[in-house]
Amino acid sequence: MAGVVEIIFITILALILIILFVTIIIIYNNLIRLRNNIDKSWANVDVLLKQRSNEIPNLINTVKGYMKHEKQTLQSLTKARSMILETEKLSRKAAVDNLITDLLKTVFAVAEDYPDLKAVENFLKLQQRITGLENELADRREFYNDSVTIYNIRIESIP
Repeated sequence: MAGVVEIIFITILALILIILFVTIIIIYNNLIRLRNNIDKSWANVDVLLKQRSNEIPNLINTVKGYMKHEKQTLQSLTKARSMILETEKLSRKAAVDNLITDLLKTVFAVAEDYPDLKAVENFLKLQQRITGLENELADRREFYNDSVTIYNIRIESIP
C-alpha cells in the first residue's frame, strides 16, 4: 500500500513539474515572439527613415536656389540627415528623426513664402513624397510603440 502511495505521489509531482516546465517554455516563447515583433516593427520604421533621408538631398538641391535666406535650416537638415544615417543607437536615432521632422516642416512652411518654388513641379512631387513618407512613419511608429507597450506589460505582469 505504501508503494502505491509513493508511485501516485511521484506521478503527481512529475506531472506538476512537466506542466510547470511547459508553462515556462510557452511564456518564454511568447516573450521571444513579442521581442521579435519589436525588432521587426523598428526595422519597418528604419526603412522609411532611410527612404526619407534619401529624398532630403533632392529636396535641398531643389530649394537651395530659391531659399537663399534659409541656408542655416538647409545646413541643419543636411547635418541631421548624415547623423540619422550614421547613428545605430535607437534613442539617438529617434531624437534625430524628430529633428528632421521639425526641419522638414520648417522648409515646407517657409516654401509658402516663395511662390516661384511652389510652382516647381519637382518640389511639389518631393513635398508629396516626403509628406507621404511622414504619414507612413507615423503609422509605423505607432505600431512600434504598441509592440513595445505589449512587451512591457507582458514582462511586468504575473503570468
